[in-house]
Amino acid sequence: MAGKLDGKVIMITGGSTGIGHAAVRRCVADGAAVLIADVNEVQGQQVAAEIIAAGGRALFLATDVTQASAVQLAVATAVKHFGRLDGAFNNAGIDGGFTNTVKMTEAAFDRTIAVNLKGVWLCMKYQIEQILAQGSGGSIVNTASVAGLVGTRGGVAYCASKHGVVGMTKSAALDFAKKKIRVNAVCPGIIKTPMLEHMAQQTSTPLEAYAAQEPVGRLGEPREIGDTVAWLLSEEASFITGIALPVDGGWTAV
Repeated sequence: MAGKLDGKVIMITGGSTGIGHAAVRRCVADGAAVLIADVNEVQGQQVAAEIIAAGGRALFLATDVTQASAVQLAVATAVKHFGRLDGAFNNAGIDGGFTNTVKMTEAAFDRTIAVNLKGVWLCMKYQIEQILAQGSGGSIVNTASVAGLVGTRGGVAYCASKHGVVGMTKSAALDFAKKKIRVNAVCPGIIKTPMLEHMAQQTSTPLEAYAAQEPVGRLGEPREIGDTVAWLLSEEASFITGIALPVDGGWTAV
C-alpha cells in the first residue's frame, strides 16, 4: 500500500533525537526520503544509518540552523542527493534555560532567539525559495509549542521565540498560499523528550509532576507529534495552512 508521502523529499532539522527523530521515522515509513539536519553528528549519523539499513532513504548533514550558509547547504544537499525538496519539518530548538525575566542573561536570550526563531526563519527562507523554483508546491511544518500560545513562568526567552514561530508561520502561509505552499506549526504539550528531561533537572522537578499537569494524566510521546507532522506534510491536509495546532493532551484547554 502506498504511503501518504511516497516520492516526497523532506528536510527535518533537529532530527537526531526526540520529536525530530520520531518525525524522521514516520516520514520514512510513509514513503519519504529524508535529509536529517542537526548539530548532533553522532546521533544524526546513527539515525540515518538505521533508516538506510532498514531499506529507507535518509541522509545526515551536520547543520547549524543559525547560520544562513549552513541552511543553504542543507537545502542544496537534499536537492543534490534526492533530486528535489517537497517539504520540511523545522524542529531544531533549545529550551534556553528556564529562569525569570530579571535573571535571564542576555547571552541566553540571544541564543534562544537565534536557534528557535531565526533558525526557523532561515530554514523557511531557503526551503520556500527552492520549492518556488520547482513550481510544484509543498508543505512546511514548524515546531512551536504550547508556550507559543500562552505564557509560562520562567519562560521569557522560550515563550518569546515560540510565539514568534507561530507569527512567522501564519505570515509565511499567507505569503505563499497562492503558490501552493502550505505552512503550519505544531504546538506540542509536555512531551517525553531529552529536552524535557534536561528541563526537569534544571528545575529539580520530577517527570511525574509534569505528567500531572496534563489533563490526560500522562506525558506525550514523540511519535504522537511525529505522526501529526507527517499528516500535515501530506496531501491529506491539503486545505490546511496557517494554523498553530496544539498537540498537547488538553493542556491549553484548561
